[in-house]
Amino acid sequence: MWKGRFAQDTSSLVQQFGESISYDWRLFPHDIAGSIAHARAQKTAGLLTADEFSSIEAGLLEIRADIEAGRFEFKTSLEDIHMNIEAGLTKRIGPAGAKLHTARSRNDQVATDTRLYCRTEIDGLLEAITGLQSALLDRAEKYAATVLPGYTHLQRGQPVTVGHHLLAYVEMLERDKGRLADARKRLNISPLGSGALAGSTINLDRRAIAAELGFDGVTTNSMDAIADRDYIAETLFATGLCGVHLSRLSEDLILWCTAEFGFVVFSDAHTTGSSLMPQKKNPDVCELTRGKTGRLVGNLMNLLVAVKGLPLTYNRDLQEDKPPLFDSIDTLRLILAVNTEMIAAMEMREARCLAAASDPMLLATDLADWLVKQGVPFRHAHELVGKAVAESVKTGVPLDQLDLAKIDPIYTDDAKSVFNLERALAARTNPGSPSLDNVRSEIHRWRHQLAAK
Repeated sequence: MWKGRFAQDTSSLVQQFGESISYDWRLFPHDIAGSIAHARAQKTAGLLTADEFSSIEAGLLEIRADIEAGRFEFKTSLEDIHMNIEAGLTKRIGPAGAKLHTARSRNDQVATDTRLYCRTEIDGLLEAITGLQSALLDRAEKYAATVLPGYTHLQRGQPVTVGHHLLAYVEMLERDKGRLADARKRLNISPLGSGALAGSTINLDRRAIAAELGFDGVTTNSMDAIADRDYIAETLFATGLCGVHLSRLSEDLILWCTAEFGFVVFSDAHTTGSSLMPQKKNPDVCELTRGKTGRLVGNLMNLLVAVKGLPLTYNRDLQEDKPPLFDSIDTLRLILAVNTEMIAAMEMREARCLAAASDPMLLATDLADWLVKQGVPFRHAHELVGKAVAESVKTGVPLDQLDLAKIDPIYTDDAKSVFNLERALAARTNPGSPSLDNVRSEIHRWRHQLAAK
């Protein structure tokens, strides 16, 4: 590439240290698409004849087919996917191939390729997240009325339903999709034509190139276009936060499948056993999801640290943007696929859920609300119910069986009417609350919303 300037061959160790073809080979479809669009603009500008363009296009399409079939030989000495393809093209079609790089740099080339890659992969992730949402909706619908405790601080708080609980993750995943879609909008601008950092004196039609590649427009500052890796950082943030949400779901499910909780059963296909303890059935999918989330978060940190001190414009440090990007995409894609399959097959142990939710302590707040409806200020009501709870703990008498009037005459026999799970849930009718009508309405809404996309 630079033999005119250098008199000595690059050290083999430096070649090994600086190569990226071992991982950036996967950019080949985007590199080829960008090269064809660039060559078409060269033909329009009179830099290529029609025959030369046809030869370049045909040669690039042949290379793409060879790479897809595993027939293309990548060479470490050519460093990256861009030079491997260009060298392969020139070898196949001759001098016309050497014209392809006119008016572009590997700097704007890789910026274009990675934007196209992110765009394609985001589209795939959006579809995969929708698939997981659908699996959660199926379970939420099946167990819409199954009551279980809701927790704060991992202490039983108030009754909810399995349907309401699972819908919380549908909401989180929708925000993840929104972040990915927003990142896609911002990255869908073409940097091709920015050159090494200051464009070129050979002016090609950047907008035509962008349109051919499906971009919404072109970048407006060549230096920013070359230096920018915001779009990768945004993609990594969105994938990382999606992983965090799935890790939280995993932790819920890990707890739920313990003997202590006993709320959920996973299929044998989505669990593993122990090499020593024959009774074990381990939630490895959940644990690995939780563990792999650390990789997703780490990949974001990797990129941010790599770019934090870089002056404009291109620095070789930016070569390190692709391993974390590729790893996060691959990791999240697999997490989504396996969790979708696992969720679709899991079953809730409804009797265990109901038994846990039947603890009358879960309706202590409802008892305070009852007092408020009798005209008692909430803070005083909270104190009165606290005294009843303390008495229940001290005597071992369940809260719903105490003689509440002995604690305070404000309590009447009607107070115990709050200790009815079905009635307590039905009373939670505010938007976002877990009444069965609300849950079913939300499931219906989500079905239509996901189908519309």
